Order: sequence, then structure tokens, then C-alpha cells
Amino acid sequence: MNYLDINHIAFTIMGYPLSYIELLGTLFGLISVYYASRGNVLTWPTGIVNEVALAILFYQVQLYADMFLQVFFFVVTIFGWYHWKSNKADVPITKLTANGIKWYIIIQVIGTIILGTVIRQLHVWLPLYFAIPAAYPYVDSFVTVASILATVLLAKKQLENWIFWIVVDVISVGLYLIKGINFLSIEYVIFLGLASWGLWQWQKKMRYA
Repeated sequence: MNYLDINHIAFTIMGYPLSYIELLGTLFGLISVYYASRGNVLTWPTGIVNEVALAILFYQVQLYADMFLQVFFFVVTIFGWYHWKSNKADVPITKLTANGIKWYIIIQVIGTIILGTVIRQLHVWLPLYFAIPAAYPYVDSFVTVASILATVLLAKKQLENWIFWIVVDVISVGLYLIKGINFLSIEYVIFLGLASWGLWQWQKKMRYA
């Protein structure tokens, strides 16, 4: 049996057929975000399992930008894990400057346009690997770029990572519902709550640091 196939169903919940790969990615995604909201280093190893599972899932539903995002996540996860563990003292939470925020927004806009244009043409350039055109390439690319920036900020333990994650979660809920991966969409509703809680927790830690 191919447990990596989205059509291989683990069980049905409220009429929704939940595949093993979606279940695996969802569970470890929740665990990873929970640990991140607490500033716990275990967010990184649990994140690796989440990233591998979701890369396989997103390929099968033609969300190619999200698929490539998981590869980036994997690289940043290794960096974040090393960065957090290599510091003998707890890595302090910091905030971006106004100029830093401006540059992150510029990168978000330009990155979305460039990546969306590339993803839109994948089935033309590489038909052997991407036989089906990408679904919602620019929305998918916006989520991807915002997630990359959020992950970089998380690895550097900067407060604004949670603002980026909140935006990502809101958009992802709608995108995954449209693509029919409903369980993952529900997960992102939970992520939205965890990101909001993480923002509040980190703000509280900064006040008492």
C-alpha cells in the first residue's frame, strides 16, 4: 500500500476522507507550531516531519509553490535548530525596526510577483514533472513568500514572525478549502489561534525580559 498517496485514506471524519499523508502533515504541523509558540527548540525536529509530509501532499494537489516552500522550510529548520541550540543562554526575542518592516513588505510584494509568474509556467517549462497547471499560482506564491519571511523571522526569534504567520493562516484557510484539503484547512484555523497566542506570549516575554 502506498501510504503517501492522497487517495490512501486513513479514516473518514464527518464524511471527509482523510488520507494518511494529510493526517501526518497536519498532526506534526500542530505540534511544531505549539512548540514554536512556547519558544521551545522541539519546534524544529517536529517541523521536519511536517515539511516532508506536506511537500508530498501539495505536489498531488498542484500547489507547487507550497511544495517548494517545504524544501525551503527544511533548510531554515536546520538553521533555526542549530541557532537555538548553539546559544548557551536563551536567544532573546527582538523586534524589527521600521526600516526592516518596510524591506520585508517590499520583498513580499516582489517575491510574490516573481514566484507566481514562475509557478504559473511550470507545466509549460517542465511538462514531464508538472503535467497539470498550478492552482492559484499568485495566491499560492503569496503564502509561500510570506511563510519564508515568517520562518526567517522565527529562526532569528523576532516578534513580527507571528504577524506574518497570522496573514498566512487566514489566506491558507480559504485556499485549502477551495482545493478540497479540508482537514488541513481546519488545521490552519488552529494555527491562526496559536499564532495569535504566540504573538501575545512573545510580547509578554519581551515586557518582562
